[in-house]
Amino acid sequence: MNKVFLCKETVRDETRAALVPSDVKALSAMGYELAVQSGAGLGAGYTDGEYEAAGAKIIPELDEGYRFADIIIRVNKPDSIAGIRENTLHISSFDVFGEMGAIREYADAGIKLVSLEMVPRTTLAQKMDIQSSQASLAGYYAVLLAASKLPKIMPMMMTPSGTISPARVFIIGVGVAGLQAIATAKRLGARVEAFDTRPVVEEQVKSLGAKFVKIDLGEMGQTDQGYAKELTPEQIEIQRKAQAKVCAQSDIVITTAKVFGRKAPVLLTKEMTAQMRSGSVIIDMAVKTGGNVEGSDPEKDILLDNGVLVVSGDGLERLVPKDASNMFSGNIFAFLEHFWDKDAKSIKIDAGDEIMGGCLITSDKKIIHERFMDK
Repeated sequence: MNKVFLCKETVRDETRAALVPSDVKALSAMGYELAVQSGAGLGAGYTDGEYEAAGAKIIPELDEGYRFADIIIRVNKPDSIAGIRENTLHISSFDVFGEMGAIREYADAGIKLVSLEMVPRTTLAQKMDIQSSQASLAGYYAVLLAASKLPKIMPMMMTPSGTISPARVFIIGVGVAGLQAIATAKRLGARVEAFDTRPVVEEQVKSLGAKFVKIDLGEMGQTDQGYAKELTPEQIEIQRKAQAKVCAQSDIVITTAKVFGRKAPVLLTKEMTAQMRSGSVIIDMAVKTGGNVEGSDPEKDILLDNGVLVVSGDGLERLVPKDASNMFSGNIFAFLEHFWDKDAKSIKIDAGDEIMGGCLITSDKKIIHERFMDK
């Protein structure tokens, strides 16, 4: 298996490409044979000519690409798997927890499905981690988006007319997105506070020049994958009350709190947002998985009666498609390089491998991943 086909994305508003020309060139040199669907890179600023110069064959139609491919690469899952040949390896992001029906469809069709979100969060697999690479860009852009909608400037400014105080920014959730949001807000001159249920991140917050908001939730920690553990209802209520005070004096609140494989916790209720100042901006980066902010909408921004703007933070990495594609492609390249068997001139698919076993969902017409397999 060495024939790789890069698909053009069909999801609305998707701008990214799963592979960029520089990585196509490197994969070609390694021994992979590459084909690219015409127009696959245009959203990210890459032309068919650039892919062709990198060594790829340009294929106009999807069906033709499917007939060519041993390995299919894309950012998002396809609208349909019709035309994908049995035993093809399909690699993309995939909402496996919310798409059990689709997983069964892949298994029945004999397609080997790799869900990139399921790549283990280990040191060895870090360079394949699309969650981290894309979240970093989203966290950066969340601050820029909030700043563009805020009716005041971010830094302190001393003028003959008086001194303008810096914007106050509160980041809830200090994972990859949260850390990048903190760093970006600090670079723009804001006064930044942050909170996370994992006390271990306090030093990281302080190292970026922000204040860590301490809320006593009792015993807390993180999973072996580095995610925050799910809170009890009692802990969520304690967190809400403490956060309400910080939110009330903040100009920008950015929420990034997600629980892997579960609905995002509601951290800002309507009662809490009602206490915030008119003109304040909230970016809900967990809006697609249920939302951290009560009443947020993944499809549109909501202006509350008190003048607070709740902004959808869904897919912010798509707004910087050049870098988002480069990073996503780097993750894909690392995956294909890691499993390349140079003697066999083929990708090695070994479900017993820690990385492959962590993200290979279907194989041999079965759901083989232990978290989703038939009981």
